This record gives sequence, C-alpha cells and structure tokens, in this order.
Amino acid sequence: MSTVHIPPGEGRHYPMIDGDHVAKVAVRDDCGAFEVFEVVAPAAPMAPPHVSPWTGVLFLLEGRVTAVVDGTSYEVEPGGVVVFPAGTPSTFGVVGESARFVAITSGDGAGKFFADFSQSVPAGQPVEESMAAIMSVTQRHGVAMAGQMVE
Repeated sequence: MSTVHIPPGEGRHYPMIDGDHVAKVAVRDDCGAFEVFEVVAPAAPMAPPHVSPWTGVLFLLEGRVTAVVDGTSYEVEPGGVVVFPAGTPSTFGVVGESARFVAITSGDGAGKFFADFSQSVPAGQPVEESMAAIMSVTQRHGVAMAGQMVE
C-alpha cells in the first residue's frame, strides 16, 4: 500500500436515495481491507432496517442523525460515532435538513454495492417505485432488508 491523498471535494460520487456517498479510498493490505466514504445525506424518510455483510462505522461531522441498530435507537450528534455490525439490522435517518458524516466499512464490498446501487436505482424516485431495482441490487451484494435471509 502506498500513500494516498484525496483533496477535499474529490472522490467518486455515488448518488443514492439516502445521500451522496463519495468514495475517498479503499485500503487493502496484509492486515485486511476497509473503505472510507464521505456521505452527505438530506432529510428523508428513514430506510427500512437492512442487513449488510460488512461492518460500518458512522462518524458524524455535521447535522444530527438517528441511528437504529438491532432495534435500539441512538441520537448521534457531531463528533459522535455509531457502529453498524455486519449481519445486524441497521438504518439511519437525518434529523433536520441534512447531515455529513464519514463512513468506514470493513472489507471491500460497500463501494461495489454503492456503485451498483447508484447506477441501478434512480436517486430522485420514491422508494416504493424503485423497490424492484433495490431488491435486485441488494440481492447481488448480499444485503437484505431486515427479516429476509442474507444468502
């Protein structure tokens, strides 16, 4: 692994229904892999809890969010952190107008999921109208809505 520097505002943008996910870096070395994203999320209805095959860490920079992890709700303010363990039903919702946070995910699957999701599911369309596309993408990446089996 060599040194990587990503200036502010740069990175690959993945516009999704819950915000713009900007891929900052993917690290893979002898110790494992993780990815770092900057997420700018607008106020929107909270997505249903979903189960991912990777662990995610949300470090809030601006705004406020409510995170729900395995049925427990956490109010997160700037400087706060919440962990979404792999295989655990989790979601978040923005409290107020918007929020900005750093998301760090274990492994190298989240970036592939975000890329596929942003290409396959229209960001400006209501979730109800996008459900078939959402289910197709989640199935391809081992993500499931809470209550479904992850294959």
